[in-house]
Amino acid sequence: MTKLHQPTRKSKNESLQLKVNEIVQFIEAAVDERLAIHEVEEGLWRRVLKIGRESLAMFFDLHGDGDEGEQVTLADGHTVNRLKDPHNRAYLSVFGEFELSRMVYGTRESQKIEYAPLDARLQLPQSKFSYLLQDWDQSTSLEMPFNQVSATIEKILGLRQSVHSLERSGRHLAEEVASFWEAQPTPPAEAEGALLVCTADGKGVPMRQSAEQACIDGVKLDKGMRAGSKKMALIGSVYTIEAYLRTPDEVLNALFRTPVTSPAPPSARPKPCFKHVRAALMRDETGTTAPQVETIFGWMAQEAAKRGMAAQRALILLMDGQESLWNAGLKYLPEQDFEVIEILDLIHAVSYIWQAAHLFYPSGSEQAFKLARKQLRRILSGEVDSVIRSLRRMAVRRVLKGKRREDLEQICNYFRNNAKRMAYDEYLAAGYPIASGVIEGACRTVVNDRMERSGMRWVFDGAHAMLGLRSIRLSGLWDDFIKFRITQESRRLYPDSAANDDDIPFLCAA
Repeated sequence: MTKLHQPTRKSKNESLQLKVNEIVQFIEAAVDERLAIHEVEEGLWRRVLKIGRESLAMFFDLHGDGDEGEQVTLADGHTVNRLKDPHNRAYLSVFGEFELSRMVYGTRESQKIEYAPLDARLQLPQSKFSYLLQDWDQSTSLEMPFNQVSATIEKILGLRQSVHSLERSGRHLAEEVASFWEAQPTPPAEAEGALLVCTADGKGVPMRQSAEQACIDGVKLDKGMRAGSKKMALIGSVYTIEAYLRTPDEVLNALFRTPVTSPAPPSARPKPCFKHVRAALMRDETGTTAPQVETIFGWMAQEAAKRGMAAQRALILLMDGQESLWNAGLKYLPEQDFEVIEILDLIHAVSYIWQAAHLFYPSGSEQAFKLARKQLRRILSGEVDSVIRSLRRMAVRRVLKGKRREDLEQICNYFRNNAKRMAYDEYLAAGYPIASGVIEGACRTVVNDRMERSGMRWVFDGAHAMLGLRSIRLSGLWDDFIKFRITQESRRLYPDSAANDDDIPFLCAA
């Protein structure tokens, strides 16, 4: 193995020292020339980037070209030959792009490279983009459109990246989402709340046709997804929380924002513990949502089994009135291990009460307000049947007809079908949560804030990737995910080596 000569290393050190001296000279000149602070800051930043580039170039030079001799025997006993000429590969770091010239090994020149010692020693990523740059790119892409990310990164680092490369990198990153969730450890039992809550909801994502959907054999299709149409994504959340006892009147006053004078201040509302969120947008060959239902509810079941069984927590399934969600929840959640407590989201029940009130009285009227408050008081007291009878009697007395009568019957049927999930008096006495603010917030944060901006349209793969990554961010696990992804890719690319493996020779001058 050829070693790096001392003069070469010395010259690198001298070049780097010159860059550092330039910063000192720049600062001294800035004082003499009375430069404004913003000019100093920008000039300093650009010079720091140059030092970073010089330092990273020195790091690569000190490792040489990875030559390990004419032949190398791999861990599996297979012998590979050093190919005649060095092979170059690009590496785009936050300090700029480099071209690495390294020796590689294989059976012969025209076949696949089987071993690249320098790649393994440095644990280079599969793509040319450095792991740090990928992290910065994608964490920024979670919050703003790809074209804005490209412009922002270029302004800060001076690197130009295409929108296509950012999208492709995000999809590649999202391939590890499923395995990341499977590898998540169980939160410490002593830090969890007494109640285990599972909740889910659907949220529409604006879609566009992919090139494959829009055109077959060069012929544009008239049928298919219309521009701007939405496809329903599925968002699920699992968390634990402490019990929070309340009375129906306390909840009613909160809903109507009624001022209450109480000798004792209300107890602090408990916060969710280890709130994990996951979202998916998937379809099978026939266009059904079965894959995303299996993904989200299957994951919720795994989370529930890990986090609930050991402490024998009560399992609360809290959702709106969509029957398909309830069917999926009861299918996947481990009823053999828990008594699943089904709770209809109170906010949805409230919306139906208001709809009923506005069938009898004008919106915003005092009569509608009083009727809604009266019926909600009954709902919160567990008197669902009384509400249904009362609304139907009013419909007879007021001779409600046509569409208005049909709407009222739909409301009454909604309450009838969900009555078993509306024992709010019992839930409040037990301290159970009765509103799905967690999942509503997740839908808004995961989907609305990034994927429903003006003019945005998505294809399935891109939307699914973005949903998966934003869910991890919302769960507070982004840094853990990035570390996990790097580890997984390194193990796949370099199964016989590690970043600190002293047995892999590399070039370093004395």
